[in-house]
Amino acid sequence: NTISGDSFATEVSRLITTDLKQITKKNGWSFNWKQELANNSREIYKLTILNNPTIIQGLLSFTMKPDHIYIELIESAPFNLGRNKLYEGVPGNLFAFTCKLSWDSGNQGFISFDSKTKLIGHYERTLGAVHVGKQKMVIFPNEALKLIKKYFPI
Repeated sequence: NTISGDSFATEVSRLITTDLKQITKKNGWSFNWKQELANNSREIYKLTILNNPTIIQGLLSFTMKPDHIYIELIESAPFNLGRNKLYEGVPGNLFAFTCKLSWDSGNQGFISFDSKTKLIGHYERTLGAVHVGKQKMVIFPNEALKLIKKYFPI
């Protein structure tokens, strides 16, 4: 919490149809999550604070590939954006969750995603992602493990 400095346990779970009521452009979300949820080749997850499952902090859409996970979309809730955001660490938490899924499925934490050009340096610094050309970025096993340990301590 950027105001109190408190840290809260989080939970990542599948997005369900009834969640879509609060995730709209009118409510400040950038992407069309209804369309994402309708795409059967993608998996959609939401980040919430433990014991507060109705307020979505961030969303994640990805596709399972044979050797890694490709993140299609990732978005923080409108109130978690910019200088006055309520919570920090939402994207990091979702990236770490994806690395953990990749690790648990036997792919050593490998994930890839396309970054907005202006965020490439940010992702290199904060996630340890490697820019591999154009807008493509990859998180390799060593950095994946660091993220997993940071957000999912045993």
